[in-house]
Amino acid sequence: MGLVLHRIDDRLIHGQVVVGWGQPLGLRFIVLVDDDVAASDWEQELYRMGVPPDVEVHFLSVADAARTITALHADPRPGILLVNSVDTMRRLIAAAPSIRTVNLGGVHHADGRTQRLRYVFLTPEEEQQLRALEQAGIDITAQDVPGARPISLQDVLAGRGDG
Repeated sequence: MGLVLHRIDDRLIHGQVVVGWGQPLGLRFIVLVDDDVAASDWEQELYRMGVPPDVEVHFLSVADAARTITALHADPRPGILLVNSVDTMRRLIAAAPSIRTVNLGGVHHADGRTQRLRYVFLTPEEEQQLRALEQAGIDITAQDVPGARPISLQDVLAGRGDG
């Protein structure tokens, strides 16, 4: 089974990921890829607090995730990979081209970002990075919860798909 979801969500581990995605997918492990969190025991402990004890959590830098992605995809248990930004996902895919799908799950408001969906706000640079990933053959869809309809990148960028 291995990694069943590669998600961009700026909140990383939170209730919607653990309950909303975790329970329907039967998650057994979470891979949080973030250079800063991978270097911070304190932040790791905070994120670990939101995860049930039967779900394993790995905190990896982009470089470490790229080195172990094949093993993560081959794990017999279902798992998800989380990054907090479009740029982190772009860097990870550049180093680990076996990632072929990306779930745009939660990129929230910040200066310079334009709302595309109720849960996706993007800068022009992030939009360009996503277009480049798609042109490289990566299937990118937005979906906040498993029961929602996946929304194509073209519809996201056009602001279509929220209802």
